[in-house]
Amino acid sequence: MILPIVAYGDPVLRREAKEITNEYPKLEELISNMWETMYNAHGVGLAAPQIGLPIRLFLVDTSPFADDEELSPEEQERLKDFKKVFINAEIGEENGTDWNFNEGCLSIPEIREDVKRKPEITISYQDENFNAHTETYDGLLARVIQHEYDHIQGILFTDKLSSLKKRLLKSRLDKISKGKINVDYKMRFPKIKKRR
Repeated sequence: MILPIVAYGDPVLRREAKEITNEYPKLEELISNMWETMYNAHGVGLAAPQIGLPIRLFLVDTSPFADDEELSPEEQERLKDFKKVFINAEIGEENGTDWNFNEGCLSIPEIREDVKRKPEITISYQDENFNAHTETYDGLLARVIQHEYDHIQGILFTDKLSSLKKRLLKSRLDKISKGKINVDYKMRFPKIKKRR
């Protein structure tokens, strides 16, 4: 089932998400719905807060990047089959020199900006079967994971921009929260007045 994606301005996007256990109700169905929602919106990642749930769950499928000719053949190969569910994730380390990459977000449509992030991360998480993993990622994989991880920390990519850039984007962000944009996927806007 395709779920509406929560737009910029909704308080759920600002809350630090809570850990879950394997007792979480209908988790398998939720994960399936999240994949369907993400693919419908042409995303490469989706976090539970983006569908209104403040829980530490996100998923990533970087296969759309595998055709990017600016990437090395090795990086394309790594991205091609990378599809994972991350539950209760914690990033332990971020290493290397910050690098810029143009990011967007399904909750903030029509805005893309260069964001600085570390090129390598070590992350501990549980998969959909609650098996524990600790893995190190670099390059574009690390970046996509960091972006989704930020969502479960209550952080948006726009928070990482300069104060000047934030001021320049303020009116566009306000329009998004009021639903004054054209998107080709279902969204829930926090500032649309309910009709009585």
